[in-house]
Amino acid sequence: MNFPSKLIEDAVTEISRLPGIGKKTAVRLALHLLKQNEVVTEALALAITRMREEIKYCQTCHNISDDLTCSICKSHRRDRSIICVVEDIRDVLAIENTNQYQGLYHVLGGVISPIQGIGPEELKIESLITRVNKGEVSEIILALSATMEGDTTSFYLSRRLKDSGIKVSSIARGIPVGGELEFTDEVTLGRSILTRINYG
Repeated sequence: MNFPSKLIEDAVTEISRLPGIGKKTAVRLALHLLKQNEVVTEALALAITRMREEIKYCQTCHNISDDLTCSICKSHRRDRSIICVVEDIRDVLAIENTNQYQGLYHVLGGVISPIQGIGPEELKIESLITRVNKGEVSEIILALSATMEGDTTSFYLSRRLKDSGIKVSSIARGIPVGGELEFTDEVTLGRSILTRINYG
């Protein structure tokens, strides 16, 4: 694709690096931003810069946060006896959108995948065990994707938590095998949380 401006070409190249955006969409977005009032594009650039520089990760659950403790962990309205274990921050957003879950979360930051060189030590598993050992938790919900890696991680966690005496459950498999949580519709995901089953 030939561009009349190197500045436009550079902008299109960077925009097209975003997931799900091809070159044609990147061109449309770049030209759209070019037509906007300067205040609009400056506000977008500032928001992205501030997000990148100032975002923090909750020291308790590893969710994204503006502070060292996220709004979910701070909330007195949440059920502190239940922790829902998820792979990624996007899964927290997906479950929150169902309005069916009122407990806390723990973001692992991935799943066990020997092929990709990701073992248990690369994930936020020890901090989960620490939270459980404090004695406030009565149930862990394993809400990991129905993939081989997700199942391997769930099995590993269930073994680590076996002697803790707490209930370990898994979301119901209304979610198709091989499916990603973030792409599951909210009704199915909400029902999966409500009809969770004991794990193992």
